[in-house]
Amino acid sequence: MSAYFERLDDSRFRPLPDAGGAWNDAEIHFSPLGGLIAHAMDVHRAAHGAAGMSLARLSFDILGFLAADVCEIAVETLRPGRTIELVQATVVIAGRAVVLARGWYTIDSDTREVAGGQSATFSVPEEGHEWGIADTWPGGYVASLEMRAEEPPRPGRGMAWLRTDRELVAGEAVSAHAAFIALVDTANGIAVRQQPGEWMFPNLDLTIHLHTQPTGRWVGLDTTVTFGPTGQGLTSSGLHDERGPVGRAEQTLTVRRPPAPGSR
Repeated sequence: MSAYFERLDDSRFRPLPDAGGAWNDAEIHFSPLGGLIAHAMDVHRAAHGAAGMSLARLSFDILGFLAADVCEIAVETLRPGRTIELVQATVVIAGRAVVLARGWYTIDSDTREVAGGQSATFSVPEEGHEWGIADTWPGGYVASLEMRAEEPPRPGRGMAWLRTDRELVAGEAVSAHAAFIALVDTANGIAVRQQPGEWMFPNLDLTIHLHTQPTGRWVGLDTTVTFGPTGQGLTSSGLHDERGPVGRAEQTLTVRRPPAPGSR
């Protein structure tokens, strides 16, 4: 089994070819990097004895170009506590901070008696509904995915399931939520409003809210993409596992024409 990253030491990871980006072949895709950050937070919390809490929100601000180079991740607990905890991670590539992430964890308790309000679910299609997302997007990460959809996506609207057989970090067990998060950033690519060669719409951030802890290998994305009139956009997704809805994800987009050949 191949992987997206290999560990070099306690804080440094080397991206492997399957982490390759979709917008530029010299970058890594943010999706597996997001999962790696969640994993680094898990390792940090376990080393400091944190237990009895679950991830409720994880936000990523993408500060710059994600070069296909060694990623160094520093994690710290900003707000320890018995019922809530805030953890921060900073990713540095080639000497420059490129991602700032913050995760809120909340105490586990039995709330089945009052659980409700979830959105409608949709099921993983049977074999025969494979969708070739690699026909739209290049890159090692996209090529590593298996995707299925009952219907082809429409401009700005898509519902799809995806999974991968790649390890997040070679030879390491990761939590179910880290493996799940490693696929969520794909949402911005499943319901494109315009073809990537004609318009650019990379996301500046990703915020994931979880009301249920995800399990299983499949990630379901119920996605809507909106472009505004002045260069801003939004990708909004309902998140599902095979049991049903687990949360939502939002991505802020910068919408612009590709640079002209030879321009700087």
